[in-house]
Amino acid sequence: MADVHPPTPELCARFHEASELIGRRWTGAIIFVLLRSRCRFATLRSAIPDITDRMLSERLQELEEEQIVDRTVLPETPVRVEYALTKKGRALASVIEAITEWAHKWVELEVHAAPVALSARRSRRGRRTPSRRRS
Repeated sequence: MADVHPPTPELCARFHEASELIGRRWTGAIIFVLLRSRCRFATLRSAIPDITDRMLSERLQELEEEQIVDRTVLPETPVRVEYALTKKGRALASVIEAITEWAHKWVELEVHAAPVALSARRSRRGRRTPSRRRS
């Protein structure tokens, strides 16, 4: 009798591309905020703890190039720029909601810690440090 090995699983290329795009640092946070409302740059920066202007600008450009975010320049004085999700971006709502539900079930925050304190628990390499379980 010959040894029969199960087939080697294959990674779906589209899934891989999507997860690499959406999984970039800060991208999920930007989409999360824009799902709630169209925003100006400063509003996004205020809503996302620890993001730098440069990183926010880079991520918004990437999302605009991928047609996930729409950048609208309003001809006012001074000029006003707003960011909103496109139809393609809004289609991520169920994905973001599923991740949010999973996070509320499985991701622990330190007792009495505000959501912003999450970044303080990360080491220099970006790994989470152990947290105490909520009571």
